[in-house]
Amino acid sequence: MNGTDGQDALDTAGRVGLVAYGLVHLVVAWLALQLAFGDREGSASSTGAIQQLAEQPQGAFLVWAVAVGMFLLALWRVLDALLGHGGDDDSDRAVGAALGIGKALLYVAVGVSAVKVAVGAGSSKGSSSDSMTATVMEWPGGQPLVGAAGLAVIGYGSWLVYVAWSERFLKKIDGKDQSGSTGTAFKWFGKAGYAAKGVAIAVIGGLFVYAAATHEAKKSGGLDQALRKILDQPFGPVLLTLVAVGIAAYGLFAFARAKQDSPS
Repeated sequence: MNGTDGQDALDTAGRVGLVAYGLVHLVVAWLALQLAFGDREGSASSTGAIQQLAEQPQGAFLVWAVAVGMFLLALWRVLDALLGHGGDDDSDRAVGAALGIGKALLYVAVGVSAVKVAVGAGSSKGSSSDSMTATVMEWPGGQPLVGAAGLAVIGYGSWLVYVAWSERFLKKIDGKDQSGSTGTAFKWFGKAGYAAKGVAIAVIGGLFVYAAATHEAKKSGGLDQALRKILDQPFGPVLLTLVAVGIAAYGLFAFARAKQDSPS
């Protein structure tokens, strides 16, 4: 396999993974929308989305497809970072590589969740984030460590909001798709998607900071708990509906990136 064939295979892996990632976001958005309208039974998280897929016709195929797609997307991110292509809007290769590796770990986590659901080990509705936080807080210096991690998560969420505001994400879209009605659609998918993800992630970080400050691990949580926290605010159903629409837009933006000649 020559260099061109290798890059083509890498890009194909990225496209397959982005489609799977977009699908997960669309299902999360649907679960968040149901939560906004009063259905508190499901879990509006990537694991909850995968469990929802498992309940559909051909659910086993869909879940395994998501798992494979997530692992391919992680592989694409790692190789892209190591090869120094810098697909994450960073001129500094070291920063770009670090972001790529971090995203790869996230994709692996989603892929592992999909495998657990596929083999029947992921049906528990309980979250492990509070037990993990409790374990870390028992370490020497664990409480400030959890707080620092929360601040880092808030920083990342704030960065995504900035990406939405500055439209840096447009660098991920080919020039030929940045004009006309298609370009306008991609632009608004990206703005809404990055902003909604940023807000949700920042709330997750806030939960970890609060858990560290109060030394109550159960105050921490993942995406589902963050969305429920948004729901508990004044005009919560309206706010959560907007976030759900934004998450869906991010899923559509992932599909848009998947159709590029090179999705990096």
